[in-house]
Amino acid sequence: MRVYPDYQAQFHQQWGHLNDVHVRSLAWLLSSPDLLDQQSSVWQGAIVAPELPSQSQLERWLTKLDVFPEPLHQALRDAPTKRLGLYAEVLLAFYLADSGELFAHGLQVNDEQARTIGEFDFLVKEGAGLVHWELATKFYLFFSDAPSEQSGAPDLFNYLGPNLADTLGAKMKKIVQQQLRLGLHPAAKKLLPFPLLRSQALVKGWLFYRDIDIARAGAVVDGVSEQHCRGYIWTLRDLQEMSECEGVILARLTWLAPVQSRGDAVMEKQALLAQIKSHFSLSTAPVLLAITITRDGIAREVCRGMLVPDDWWDQARVARLRA
Repeated sequence: MRVYPDYQAQFHQQWGHLNDVHVRSLAWLLSSPDLLDQQSSVWQGAIVAPELPSQSQLERWLTKLDVFPEPLHQALRDAPTKRLGLYAEVLLAFYLADSGELFAHGLQVNDEQARTIGEFDFLVKEGAGLVHWELATKFYLFFSDAPSEQSGAPDLFNYLGPNLADTLGAKMKKIVQQQLRLGLHPAAKKLLPFPLLRSQALVKGWLFYRDIDIARAGAVVDGVSEQHCRGYIWTLRDLQEMSECEGVILARLTWLAPVQSRGDAVMEKQALLAQIKSHFSLSTAPVLLAITITRDGIAREVCRGMLVPDDWWDQARVARLRA
């Protein structure tokens, strides 16, 4: 089975002709490797890697959209957000609506007292029924100093969110045990006019590793796909010790697809260091940095990493033990 230690090269080869940043994000959302391994016993039969359209279908549709992206831009203007997860939802809703598959997006389920029980991210038409999709776009850093108490090996709870507020294990537990079961609730059954055929989670994202060898390996823990998108965990010292390089500090809504931009939009190493030092003087939040190479005036991402403050590891150790 092929793995993708350098997924960026594959993405540029397939989608390098796309210029619009939002169309490229949508291309990544629909074509990137799944974050999770559908065949793993961890999921106990829950669908965590649904089938998506074929590459040939996507290439024709996305190429046409890239020529005239205004409908997608209008959809984004109609639902402005600074949250990456909601941004990804708008992208997917646009695709499903355009293809005629979307029945509902963000449909709330309430009880008889009008209290919210849950929400269907997406209800997708399939024959005479509906399929429930839960979408998650996640970015986690692998912290291996605290193995699982049960098995002695790292598990999904070793993947920590950049702000240390959640873990991949906790997120997937909620999705599988709560969100994917929403359709079983009597209020949900009463709400839906067509039979619910199944529920499934579309989980995309990037996982980040301190150890380069681990980052270039296949699956690190049970339940994670061998083909997942991966990057590195860096400190300021790591960046200082790198050979001369150029790159882009990614704003939150540009985290999805590998970067492709004008060459004059990137910064040299010293400018990157200065900006990141300034950031860490005001905030402890990690910074996502894409390292690029510029050819013919176009800068393309070759790898990416989460830059963390020096005390992040101590904070991560405490957060992992709590998890």
